[in-house]
Amino acid sequence: MNVLPKSLQKVIESFERLPGIGPKTAQRLAFYLLHVPQEQLDSFSMSLTDLKTHTKLCSVCRNVTEQDPCMICSNPKRDHGLVCVVEQPTDVVSIEKTGKFSGVYHVLHGVIDPLNNIGPDELYIDDLLKRVVQSEQGVSEIIFAMNPTMEGEATAMYIQKLLTVNSQQSTVKITRLAHGLPVGADIEYADEVTLTRALEGRREY
Repeated sequence: MNVLPKSLQKVIESFERLPGIGPKTAQRLAFYLLHVPQEQLDSFSMSLTDLKTHTKLCSVCRNVTEQDPCMICSNPKRDHGLVCVVEQPTDVVSIEKTGKFSGVYHVLHGVIDPLNNIGPDELYIDDLLKRVVQSEQGVSEIIFAMNPTMEGEATAMYIQKLLTVNSQQSTVKITRLAHGLPVGADIEYADEVTLTRALEGRREY
């Protein structure tokens, strides 16, 4: 028998649909919102509404933005010839936090994943190819920054094949992020794949 009010139960069920939120966490969040001041709750509700109504995808890089083109694509100080290809908008946030990348991005919004019925047509791969061909300033290098998973690797190989098929794009340099041991990790606990990538990506001291 469910003793919770329907309105509260609906909020709990809504939280449960979010990734990484289990039943107990969803219940705790719902009860937290129940006890916050009404003004704070109204502000939270308005923020959720604005999330969809005030955001769009950049027509150039497909990152989430409020203006089109986005702040990065419209910044003349960025190197528009250096394009970093990532899976999700959150990856852009992570790379920008380093403060070491001065190029621009292209967000695929996923990777090729046949098991989940995600093919190339569901991603913004065609937009990337058109961007390389039609770029006024010219794309000199594409950095693959997808996650080191089977799906990420397959997506990178697929895009690389499409880029190299067209002779006009053969001058574009294609690179990938270095893979290897994370800082502070012990070698004895690293798997074979990680150690192999670390050896392959070694550099001069």
